[in-house]
Amino acid sequence: MDFTKIIRDIPDFPEKGIMFRDITTVFMDAEPLKAAIDAVCEHLKNVEFDLILGPESRGFIFGVPAAYVLNKGFIPVRKAGKLPHDVVSKSYELEYGKATIEIHKDAIKPGQKVAIVDDLLATGGTCKAICELVEEMGGEVVSMSFFIELLALGGKDVLAGYDINSVVKY
Repeated sequence: MDFTKIIRDIPDFPEKGIMFRDITTVFMDAEPLKAAIDAVCEHLKNVEFDLILGPESRGFIFGVPAAYVLNKGFIPVRKAGKLPHDVVSKSYELEYGKATIEIHKDAIKPGQKVAIVDDLLATGGTCKAICELVEEMGGEVVSMSFFIELLALGGKDVLAGYDINSVVKY
């Protein structure tokens, strides 16, 4: 399926000069939604891992159904202050400021292999922080699967050394 014909381009959002790739149009009909989830899962079918991690919020949209299809557990990666139990945190730099992500302290056991599933690979900053957090917890990031990759932003370079798959590339 050619998702570029379904994804809606919105110029100058959220600010002037940005071309926003709106994936909500993919979710509006069952056939492209199923095809998108299947495409994100395809690469992971040949990877040995225990859990899928998905960063909020659109990583949940792809991560939970991928976990269901692949018969794996799902771990939400949230912004600071959103998880109800004991957490481990990782702060990282954004273009303008800092952000902090959190995972429940008991979500990843030492030696577990994880795959990260998200809607978008842009600069790679969030996924790099997730990888560092997983590794600090004793886990291993064995693969990442994204629906869209924005090539010009160099996220793959930031994540060099990791197995990365993207369905749609701009």
